[in-house]
Amino acid sequence: MKTTFYAFSAAILCSSAHMKAAEEQKERPNILWLTFEDTSAYEFGCYGNTQVKTPNIDGLASKGVQFMNAWSVGPQSSPARSSLITGCYATTYGMDIHPVQYDTPPNIFFPQWLRDAGYYCTNNSKTHYNTTTDNKSCWDECTPAASYNSPERNGQPFFAVFNTVTSHMGRIRTFHTDGRRDYTREGIYPDQLILPPHVPDLPEVRSDYAGHLEAAQDVDTWVGFFLKDLKEKGLDDNTIVFVFSDHGGCLPRGKGYLYETGLRVPLVVYFPEKWRHLAPQANGKDYSLVSFVDLGPTVLSLAGVKSPKHMQGKAVMGAYASDQETTMQFALGGNQLHHYMPVRAARDKRYKYIRSYIPYRQFALRNYYQWGMPSNKAWDNWVLSNHNTNPAWAQPFEHHPAEMLFDLENDPFELNDLSQSPEHATILNGFRKGMSTHLRESKDLGFFLPKSRENAILYNKVRKEKYPLEELYTLVELAGTATTADVPALEKALSSPYKEMRYWAAVGFAQLGATKQYAICPPALLDLLTDEDAHVACEAAYAVANLGEKDKGIKRLAYPAREEDRKVGYSLLECLSLDPNMRPAISVYLADLKKAAEELPRKENEDAGLMARGILVNLGEMNIKDLHGPEAYKQGLKFNHGRRPMVPLPN
Repeated sequence: MKTTFYAFSAAILCSSAHMKAAEEQKERPNILWLTFEDTSAYEFGCYGNTQVKTPNIDGLASKGVQFMNAWSVGPQSSPARSSLITGCYATTYGMDIHPVQYDTPPNIFFPQWLRDAGYYCTNNSKTHYNTTTDNKSCWDECTPAASYNSPERNGQPFFAVFNTVTSHMGRIRTFHTDGRRDYTREGIYPDQLILPPHVPDLPEVRSDYAGHLEAAQDVDTWVGFFLKDLKEKGLDDNTIVFVFSDHGGCLPRGKGYLYETGLRVPLVVYFPEKWRHLAPQANGKDYSLVSFVDLGPTVLSLAGVKSPKHMQGKAVMGAYASDQETTMQFALGGNQLHHYMPVRAARDKRYKYIRSYIPYRQFALRNYYQWGMPSNKAWDNWVLSNHNTNPAWAQPFEHHPAEMLFDLENDPFELNDLSQSPEHATILNGFRKGMSTHLRESKDLGFFLPKSRENAILYNKVRKEKYPLEELYTLVELAGTATTADVPALEKALSSPYKEMRYWAAVGFAQLGATKQYAICPPALLDLLTDEDAHVACEAAYAVANLGEKDKGIKRLAYPAREEDRKVGYSLLECLSLDPNMRPAISVYLADLKKAAEELPRKENEDAGLMARGILVNLGEMNIKDLHGPEAYKQGLKFNHGRRPMVPLPN
């Protein structure tokens, strides 16, 4: 009888142990993303900035994992978020053009897999994914009231995203600095700031930098609200907290550019003691390469969910963390609003590679939203008025090499291009091959023109029609580095039935003309001036203007075949108007440009009236201060007196 009793007791104990183990296995961490906008890593105390006070984020960094080489996939909001939500490069689905929504395949948003695993997923409430798919479809809640505190959660583990716009560029996009708040009240002294070396020391730059450091401090205060709420709700011991920006910051040559100032973001992840075993290390600085494509797979891994095979990122934490270290990571740029200009970047732990596929397309072509910042206007005027003595500050306004190489260890702000250095030729070649492989493995669709992406799921279309992607990639890589030996291949592509092939052939001839390697204008190139696609026609016009037919090319850009093509032509006119040798030929159309500047819309960031005014600035016919018109002054005064709120709150 005793034996039976003890056996029965042992069975109960064993069963209890199994039940407890099963309960522990079922228990999963909550995961909170606190995201903010337009802020570089160098703007926080824990990343070395001694001029700003960010105690909450610094505290999380000291107790958690601080990633020192975290990259946004793109330097603009929508391609960055498209990469976050899919775990794939935005170019794989043709989601790289900011901020335009195109048709994409269904079921590519990673929160759906979390929901299937029993997580309650909320987003308050920024989406901004470049797809016509309902951006809210993957969330249980996606509203300004969405919260992990929702009564609908019913005790489920949660994945919650909160995004604040308090640090968005709109905070300092005030057109001028008149009437700005006194930042010294926040402990920030504009006259004493140590400016990063990629910008000139101008009053407007100091003011904008002070305003953005104030924003970084507000972000830190905002993060504190959530840490307090988690503790009050008893959730702090069971919640893994991510804090990061969507891409780089607001000073000139930051947001929108594939320099580190546009890509490198603060990323801090805090693990409570209970879940510290899921972290790559107990705490401290992590120098591994981490990208936005990795964050979706990582969240799934922390939740005990294996990521779908189609995801291109890898989990860096959790049950399914990869044991393979990333040796080269990649980033992308598709456009500066109306300027179509594919650029790619790659880096390892020391070196950085930027590949521009249209090198004569200057990086600093105006994004008229960003050019509402006083610092951008001042930078622009400083360079174009010939006051500048620093070649690094002028480089974004000039033609640049197709390939650029930087030593981030010795040149963290990328001021010294090593692409022509014989000592670095092997490193350059390694990046060239790595990028070439990446384009093909990720099936990069970023080289397709905007019109090709309309009224179809481009991702499906190229596969169904067996589009010759290898031929396209080869032509794209050739175009930006073309030599006279490539003329036969380029001439053949001018007559291709594929508009992208015709476009990139025109780019190749434009590059030959812009670099003074070739001076003959092929008849087939002239024929493209009437191509049905405005991008093909206008790129051909740019090439024609550089190949001995200046008047024909510029006339095609100044007089669009259709009114909806005007902005495409003006984009190329802006490129040409930065070349002093082209300005006399463009000035023939001064009366038309001045009329367009006054009569065409200029309210929105891409309006043709703004573009016409930008060309007039380049021609010396308008002061950059007047770019946005007199109506902008009052709007700027209002913004300079105001302050973006620190919202959303936990609710």
